[in-house]
Formats: sequence, C-alpha cells, structure tokens
Amino acid sequence: MSDTDLAQTDPKKLLWKELEDTRAGMLGIVGSGQHFQPMSHHADEAGRKLWFLTKRSTDLFMAIGPGSTAHFVLVAKGQDFHACMSGPITEQMDRAKLDEMWNPIVGAWFEGKDDPDLAMIVVTLDSAALWDSTSSSARFAYEIAKANMTDSDPDVGVHNVVNFA
Repeated sequence: MSDTDLAQTDPKKLLWKELEDTRAGMLGIVGSGQHFQPMSHHADEAGRKLWFLTKRSTDLFMAIGPGSTAHFVLVAKGQDFHACMSGPITEQMDRAKLDEMWNPIVGAWFEGKDDPDLAMIVVTLDSAALWDSTSSSARFAYEIAKANMTDSDPDVGVHNVVNFA
C-alpha cells in the first residue's frame, strides 16, 4: 500500500521505497522504436541509479548508444503507485555491484558472472513523474460519486514530478 501523504511531502523517498518493494518494471530506450521490455531493477538511492543485467545480444542492449536516454515505468503491486523515470542509460561493468545483484534467478539467465553475453546497464535518474492514489475503496467510491454529481474531477491521489540532478 502506497502513502499519499509521503507522495506530497517527500516524493523521492516514496519512489525509492516503491522501487525497493517492487521487483520489476518496463524499460525502454527513447527513440529506439522498440517496445518497452520487462526488466528487474536494482535501486541505488545514494547514486540515484537503477541497475539492470541483460544480454548483449538483446535488441534493448543494442539500442543503447552514446547519449541514449531511457524511461523506466513502475507499477506497484497494489496498483496504487505509478512512476515513469528517465535519465541517461549506459553500459557500466561494476564487479562489486554485480556481486550484490547476483542470485539464483539472475544466474538462470547467464552462464555465470563471467558470461561474455552478460552486460550491466545503468540509468542515472534525472527526473520521475509519480502518481499515488488512495487505496481506500470507500474514498475512491465517494470521489467518483461526487465527481459524477458535481461535474468535477475526482480527487483520488497525488501527482508529482521530482528532479534528481
């Protein structure tokens, strides 16, 4: 369950909390013409980075070039929090980070940490748009009914944009 108060007072803190609580999102390269792809992320709040492991042979990896920008879209488990983050995406091998990220699930996709097809990519966040909605079905129903009766928009949550740079 997300937190609409935190979405208003400290949206960055809420974003990092939701990134830690949600296993995967959708990653895409701006201007590549490709669909976004499901990817598991590793959040690095101190560095304002999202790390990913992928194969060099994927279309996603091959679309990354100098000056590339990525978008990463996250929908929380309860579907009461949504975010779209953006920033430059680059390949960056970091053995300590790889050791931190490695687990049996990751290992199922690669032939070990020295697999020549293994690539680490990182998005350094510039900005994020957040939408946090109420998880109260009673409040949601009330706001919808009120909006229909008054010809106004329902107030079911918070929208905020944060900048990291």
